[in-house]
Amino acid sequence: MGWRVALVVAVLLGLGAGGWLLLRAKPALVKTRVVREMASAAGNKTVLNASGYVVARRAATVSSKVTGKVVEVLIEEGMKVEQGQVLARLDSSNVSASLKLAEAQVEAARAALAETQARVDEAEKELRRIAELNANKIATQADLDHAEAEVKSLKAHLQQQQVEVTVADRQVALWQQQMDDTVITAPFSGIAVSKDAQPGEMISPVSAGGGFTRTGIGTIVDMNSLEIEVDVSESYINRVEPGQPVEATLDAYADWKIPCKVIAIIPTADRQKATVKVRVRFDQLDPRILPQMGVKVAFRAGKESTAVASRNVLIPKNAVRRQEGREVAFVVRDDRVERRAITLGAFLSEEAVVLAGLTAGEIVVVDGPENLKSGDRVRETKP
Repeated sequence: MGWRVALVVAVLLGLGAGGWLLLRAKPALVKTRVVREMASAAGNKTVLNASGYVVARRAATVSSKVTGKVVEVLIEEGMKVEQGQVLARLDSSNVSASLKLAEAQVEAARAALAETQARVDEAEKELRRIAELNANKIATQADLDHAEAEVKSLKAHLQQQQVEVTVADRQVALWQQQMDDTVITAPFSGIAVSKDAQPGEMISPVSAGGGFTRTGIGTIVDMNSLEIEVDVSESYINRVEPGQPVEATLDAYADWKIPCKVIAIIPTADRQKATVKVRVRFDQLDPRILPQMGVKVAFRAGKESTAVASRNVLIPKNAVRRQEGREVAFVVRDDRVERRAITLGAFLSEEAVVLAGLTAGEIVVVDGPENLKSGDRVRETKP
């Protein structure tokens, strides 16, 4: 009886093991796609995609050099201004009164100087007469010494008054400068993009007054200085170089491709974002390009990188997976998959550029189980 139980148990174990092996050996169903080579048109390959903003290289919030009350604002948003054009005026009544006082002090100092000059001339004539009388033994030596001392005293007083006239002139110049500072002018030609103050408000070159004092009349932008600033991941900055051709697309005009070039790569990285700033210049400016617009840029392969770019291949975006901190793709070979580490370039509309790890003609998985691993058996279905 015992041998019969043992036989039944052995049969059941065999059937279970066979079923488990059949289930384990069942291939996973996957969809695949053939890796294809990029088009070989020289100088027309995208090696990196990024996004940034249009910025003005020259823009200024125009303020005053002195604190004062605004009495007139002569700009509006969108107005074109020329260098030196008056943008606003401040209350100058106090400064004007001080300027008039300084001018009157100059006139008084000059009048006193003229009087002293006349007295010096008179004293010099008196000195000559006394000197002649002294030579003829008519005037005493004391009279001569007194006349000489009078001339020297008056000349010293004359020099002091000449200095006082100079000080008064500079005081006038100082008040005149403060008078000029009440008139705010444009530092360069451009477009007024904001109007930040109104008549009656106080304005100051520094923030003061608990938020009730303005620090600027408005912002002027030089539209001829527009360029693009892009933050490029430091992992891909080696694909960017000065002078490299760039194709820019404004978010507002998705069908408009704007030719550009890399101006410079700022030689420092942002440790918080792990990016490096790149400046891009428009080949030709257009009125549709406005500051702070969002823009997408495609860095193109230059002449030196054409040979490298020609070996790049394209795969569907769905074929890219991220495992263990890097991008991988599963390559199908002899009904089994092989996990392959890849290096990505730009992402196009539906495809990704692979710089290394795959070759044209290989077959990659574009849809399959999430737990797919290297060595698994698969059965291909063409999408």
